[in-house]
Amino acid sequence: MFFESRNINDILVIRPMVERIDAENSSSFKGWMVDYILQGKEKVALDLSEVEFMDSSGLSALLSTVKTMKNRGRLVFFGVRPNVGKLFSITRLDRGVFEIHPDEQSAVEALRKDENS
Repeated sequence: MFFESRNINDILVIRPMVERIDAENSSSFKGWMVDYILQGKEKVALDLSEVEFMDSSGLSALLSTVKTMKNRGRLVFFGVRPNVGKLFSITRLDRGVFEIHPDEQSAVEALRKDENS
């Protein structure tokens, strides 16, 4: 699985460069995300703008990533496409489990607020 990543100050912005996160690649996705987190990245913004489809395996990988991040820092999402957003809504993960922002700017600003609190 290929990721683009870049730093905005101490915020890591990650974009998986795949159209699908499913049974075929969810294990790889989860491994990459956990590696980033274990490297000490405390503020992560995950850009899902390339992801058009996600199945239960992909959803499980995201949940595992959120769980790994808990007590280590903060993970926010942005760029969620309609099909993936519908999955988040149906599973109610968009209500308190996943922090979803409409775009990169608002995701980064939300993470920066932690610095000023």
